[in-house]
Amino acid sequence: MTLFVNLIGYALFVFWLLLILRVVIEFVRSFSRDWHPKGLTVVFLEIVMSVTDPPVKLLRRLIPQLTVGAVRFDLSIMVLLLVAFIGMTMALDYHA
Repeated sequence: MTLFVNLIGYALFVFWLLLILRVVIEFVRSFSRDWHPKGLTVVFLEIVMSVTDPPVKLLRRLIPQLTVGAVRFDLSIMVLLLVAFIGMTMALDYHA
């Protein structure tokens, strides 16, 4: 049982890292509009986006965007980062 919980913890850690990469990718895409990746970078970005997209889209439907003046904050990725981090911590600290 401990091995299974540790595997879940490591899978959540990898997912957490992919979510952080997604945040960085989205920042780069929003601040550098003329950036068009080529070659292996496109494949890597597609893998990151396709792995993280289903849970992010689900939470975007459930959690509304926070509007502050003319700026909208997407809280779904922050909530998903927090949930993944808490799950990862609980799984990796599990002792049977």
